[in-house]
Amino acid sequence: MMRGGAHAAGCSTHGCSVCCKSSWNQLQDLCRLAKLSCPALGISKRNLYDFEVEYLCDYKKIREQEYYLVKWRGYPDSESTWEPRQNLKCVRILKQFHKDLERELLRRHHRSKPPRHLDPSLANYLVQKAKQRRALRRWEQELNAKRSHLGRITVENEVDLDGPPRAFVYINEYRVGEGITLNQVAVGCECQDCLWAPAGGCCPGASLHKFAYNDQGQVRLRAGLPIYECNSRCRCGYDCPNRVVQKGIRYDLCIFRTDDGRGWGVRTLEKIRKNSFVMEYVGEIITSEEAERRGQIYDRQGATYLFDLDYVEDVYTVDAAYYGNISHFVNHSCDPNLQVYNVFIDNLDERLPRIAFFATRTIRAGEELTFDYNMQVDPVDMESTRMDSNFGLAGLPGSPKKRVRIECKCGTESCRKYLF
Repeated sequence: MMRGGAHAAGCSTHGCSVCCKSSWNQLQDLCRLAKLSCPALGISKRNLYDFEVEYLCDYKKIREQEYYLVKWRGYPDSESTWEPRQNLKCVRILKQFHKDLERELLRRHHRSKPPRHLDPSLANYLVQKAKQRRALRRWEQELNAKRSHLGRITVENEVDLDGPPRAFVYINEYRVGEGITLNQVAVGCECQDCLWAPAGGCCPGASLHKFAYNDQGQVRLRAGLPIYECNSRCRCGYDCPNRVVQKGIRYDLCIFRTDDGRGWGVRTLEKIRKNSFVMEYVGEIITSEEAERRGQIYDRQGATYLFDLDYVEDVYTVDAAYYGNISHFVNHSCDPNLQVYNVFIDNLDERLPRIAFFATRTIRAGEELTFDYNMQVDPVDMESTRMDSNFGLAGLPGSPKKRVRIECKCGTESCRKYLF
């Protein structure tokens, strides 16, 4: 608590106190509520009575004059007032209000032109929609504050009134569960140029594997073969062409609410070239025993985020239900545009690969990103048979015939009708 905070900020009156965690806008609201000028906060007699619209609650039309019920930021609902349109300068909020109103009228099979008075249920819906937008905007800001990658995250829900997930923590890399250790790599490459003049085959060669990328950072290995990137002990720098997955998400992506009952999904806001890295599947690393316990719980809930790390043996699983990144929201498709690869960087334990998604084809801006939850890689050789993601099957004991069959809603021509 900051004593005499208003005075410390330069207010003209003594004796008030404000929480030191208050935002700049909250402090301005406090000044206006108390009718205090505060030069340090930009509050003067000239703008002391300028109030900010938080959202619009209702609408009516009287003698061709439009009025809006305004919820003022920093004031309780009981202080909301009806204002003529010419008094409102909040162009963006007005446009969004009428967009939401028109969409809801059409959904209710009414004409899109607003009536002279809104019925209470419609006005209540618009208030709930406005509150939802504020909640989603705050969540979007939180996600972007936590991300360590270049690509920005936006959030949209034009389908229903669902807000942010209640139990989800955004992380950028694996969270290691109890009793599991990630051992750091002990050696790195000595290459002058890892792509064109690799010493001893660079990091992939040291593990008897091929260089994964071309000079554009696109994967050139067939699905099933592992990717070995340069690590923290390598002589090469950040711009090395063998550092792709470790640089994180490069594309701007949008978490959006699907309109066909599949919950949240992810779409790209930029064009993604074929074979380009898109994102990692990140979550909490747990043992197979713990995965079995959690899987039975998730199965009863009708959802799971368990991904077996079974490149060589089924010992560990990634659980992205509570801790995860944007891949938590990527939906299944029987004809996906993302392919899974096992990646090794600073940890070479083959039981603990990083799971990376690469584009199987050119993906247009605005297109939803998907992967196959039950992906099976053709057994081209011994290496590729190790790559079996079996997403979502972890912890579900018994034969497939005994499992509860989950209906697939991907809608593609090649749909298998069931996820598992």
